[in-house]
Amino acid sequence: MSGRAYLDWNATAPLRPEARAAMALACDLVGNPSSVHAEGRAAKMAMERARDDVAEALGARAEEVVFTSGATEGANVLAQFADVTVDPTAHDALQAHARGAGGLLAVGLANGETGVVTDPLPDAPGGLFVDAVQAVGRLPFAFGWSGAAFAIASGHKLGGPKGAGVLLVKDARHIAPLLPGGGQEKGRRSGTENLIGILGMAAAMKAALADLAAGLWDQVAERRDRMEARLLDAVPGAIVVGRDRPRLPNTTCLLRPGWKGETQVMQMDLAGFAVSAGSACSSGKVRASRVLRAMGHSEADAASAIRISTGPSVTEAQLTQFTDAWIAAEARIRARAA
Repeated sequence: MSGRAYLDWNATAPLRPEARAAMALACDLVGNPSSVHAEGRAAKMAMERARDDVAEALGARAEEVVFTSGATEGANVLAQFADVTVDPTAHDALQAHARGAGGLLAVGLANGETGVVTDPLPDAPGGLFVDAVQAVGRLPFAFGWSGAAFAIASGHKLGGPKGAGVLLVKDARHIAPLLPGGGQEKGRRSGTENLIGILGMAAAMKAALADLAAGLWDQVAERRDRMEARLLDAVPGAIVVGRDRPRLPNTTCLLRPGWKGETQVMQMDLAGFAVSAGSACSSGKVRASRVLRAMGHSEADAASAIRISTGPSVTEAQLTQFTDAWIAAEARIRARAA
């Protein structure tokens, strides 16, 4: 095999050329968007065009778009409201809340570790907050028909730059800014806007939605399914989590009981493949996934999980090479244990 194969798109997607080009142009915009002179007005105009593009990509209105430093910031803003947070697999919790638990319900539209999708989104009398970070650009999503009062998205998950995100706020609801100060973003997020990141994110969202409409993610799902079939045929003891459930088209959560996930990650890294042992947000924390534990897997089995997440530029040949490498490594582990 020549080169490496990057199979960790759920941690961060490769930067899109459209985003790179937009960011290069933004570097030439010297003005502060809050300044009233010509340079400031030019920067403001570019930012508002980007806001329109983001709104269109997310099925929202421009006035509902708040630019942030990423999804984590948006989630922390909404921590003042949310009293229940559940995983997409926790249907009992969703149903209990819908029966009247009250408060803002926070739901992940698609889980980043397993790919499992919450479908349909529940009704929430106290309001619904949707984490759409992993779903945007990979699944159809429109804030306007989601029923959500709030939603978050992140640029780098779909080929934009790191450090740029979006908080969607319905009906001009009041939120206390996490970062008070100059009153930018209509008082919802102070601080001079990251114009380079915003323009790059907007370009990435526009390109990602075009890929989705063109069926590229359907092709990703087909390649993923063929890879999973080969893995399971070769190693009957392996488990693909959520294979019988609606999932993101690019995500495989693979368990091989008795073979630690972090060991698999290191062995695959040496073989030239970048995969992960779970969510990048918990990187460096060697413990069994709470998501897999909530889905009924034992702590030992949950600790044996790796995540393979791909995108349109990942080829069939790369997935075949990964599958061969993983099957060969598993056979060596099994032989030593015999």
